[in-house]
Amino acid sequence: MTVSPEYLVTALVVVLIPGTGVLYTVAVGLGQGRWPSVAAALGCTLGIVPHLAASVLGLAALLHASAVLFTGLKYVGAAYLLYLAIMTLRDRGPVRFNAIAERRPALALVRSGVLLNVLNPKLSVFFLAFLPQFVPAGGEHAMAQMLELSSVFMAMTFVVFAVYGVLAAQVRQKVLESRRAMAWLRGVSAAAFGALGARLALSNG
Repeated sequence: MTVSPEYLVTALVVVLIPGTGVLYTVAVGLGQGRWPSVAAALGCTLGIVPHLAASVLGLAALLHASAVLFTGLKYVGAAYLLYLAIMTLRDRGPVRFNAIAERRPALALVRSGVLLNVLNPKLSVFFLAFLPQFVPAGGEHAMAQMLELSSVFMAMTFVVFAVYGVLAAQVRQKVLESRRAMAWLRGVSAAAFGALGARLALSNG
């Protein structure tokens, strides 16, 4: 299977949206520098593995059990993505965070990043809504396709988070605390979520 450009663009938009993992990586970058932020990015990336695994296994089970159940999951996922779009637009304030100034070893930073995302149950729900768009129901190699898509998403997450962290010391808080910049970013994010939800609801496969 070749990962489609559509999936790459969609995944990139999703990864770029500032969330708890991004804020943690940026905070480490601001407080401790380049390489600690890379360690934080690695931890956040590893922290989404359980959620992706649960999503892949759950979707694979549905694909084998019933195409009707799989279709039902798509509609639930579409509703969730539209909900995310609405909630993103409703959040008008600037992003706030405190820089992590205390020097911590790389392993501790990785561990904190892992726990941060492992303990976020919304990630599993999101991946259950996200992956079905790019895997046709009834496909012969659904599991392999989902594993490939998940691997690409993981690699993209690490690279983007690491870039956020490395640039944090240079960018500082100007962008993340700017109402204008965040309003633009939230508008793009909400549009992406809305488009994903509509696509998922209207898809036939």
